[in-house]
Amino acid sequence: MHDIKIIRKNPAAFDAAMARRGLSGISKAVLAIDSERRAAIAKAEAALTERNAASKQVGAAKASGDEAEFERLRALVGEKKAEIAALEDEAKAKDAELRDMLMGLPNLPDNNVPDGADEDDNVEIKRWGNPRNFAFDAKEHYELAAVQDGMDFETAAKLSGSRFVVMSGAVARVHRALSQFMLDLHIDKHGLQETNVPVLVREEMMYGTGQLPKFGEDSYKTTDGWWLIPTAEVPLTNIVNGEVVDEATLPRRHVAHTLCFRSEAGSAGRDTSGMLRQHQFEKVEMVSITHPDESAAEHDAMTRRAEAILEALELPYRTVVLCTGDLGFGMKKTHDIEVWLPGQNMYREISSVSVAGDFQARRMNARFKPAAGGKPEFVHTLNGSGVAVGRCLIAVLENGQNEDGSVTLPAALHPYLGGKTGISAEGKLA
Repeated sequence: MHDIKIIRKNPAAFDAAMARRGLSGISKAVLAIDSERRAAIAKAEAALTERNAASKQVGAAKASGDEAEFERLRALVGEKKAEIAALEDEAKAKDAELRDMLMGLPNLPDNNVPDGADEDDNVEIKRWGNPRNFAFDAKEHYELAAVQDGMDFETAAKLSGSRFVVMSGAVARVHRALSQFMLDLHIDKHGLQETNVPVLVREEMMYGTGQLPKFGEDSYKTTDGWWLIPTAEVPLTNIVNGEVVDEATLPRRHVAHTLCFRSEAGSAGRDTSGMLRQHQFEKVEMVSITHPDESAAEHDAMTRRAEAILEALELPYRTVVLCTGDLGFGMKKTHDIEVWLPGQNMYREISSVSVAGDFQARRMNARFKPAAGGKPEFVHTLNGSGVAVGRCLIAVLENGQNEDGSVTLPAALHPYLGGKTGISAEGKLA
């Protein structure tokens, strides 16, 4: 959420930043509501002053025996009381209107985020590994003989509908091994704190990280008001919701492995084959809560942590900076990491690592107490996949495929599979 004081102070700069998001003249509408809200508050305060003055005079009029003046003042007190109540209601209504408007506005892009209309204007900043040259036509993950018995979309459709999968046998075990490997690397090498969080959250938590009010259709809401998390970013970030933490405790770095749920409302017809885009999936998510001066450096460090997963698994990837037209609603800057999928002959997103600045912190009222003293300040929040487990499974299967339909698995996974090094064409760990 945005600070109304900053918009008042420099509306032109705010409009210029919003224009990079494709929104024009925003400050005029915001400041008009703010002006009406402040006017109602000022009128209420003036009426309160008049009522207090009249209240003091009522007693004097009664004591002097001036019945006419007494009745006039008593009526005035009643009128002012009703006027104050009406003005306070108006101020509250305008305050709610202003808050709703600010809640619906996206974050301001960082100055070094490239301008652009969509994903075609994203800027590549790194490429690692060389895509393998196959002596045969590479297949997509769901076409491989090794996964035919272990990746069942028909049974999943019977159970739950489209965009679900039932995994079993070797495929399920490799999927589990990947999540365990990711957690261990982030905890043991990167020093993140493993955190186990609920996958059902209160509505205010979804507001805190920016999924609501604008993107409610992208998530699932239960009949009793809880929301299924679209990513562990929601509960992990909201751990500091409403808190004032000591500066000495920053940065706080969390990692969690959870189920995630997305309705995929805006992706009808996209990636309908295989398990690339599912309603239910698993991710290993990283969240950092930092001092404002450290968030840019933390963003780069988090990106390296996600990249390290792919490098350890010997998966070629590229990293891009999202342009303004592709930037997420609540983020100032985002690095997308795209893994090479030979079955599609293209790079596909496997992780987004983003810095929100104080945008989420304002929505959550999450602050820190400066060690040097002074008023509490808003923390900065960051999040990133470390990485999407299902998509990582796809990449491992496709990059390790052999002509006979078997799959050779990366060495980093062997200790998690009892020393097994691959999946046979018959779907068994071998």
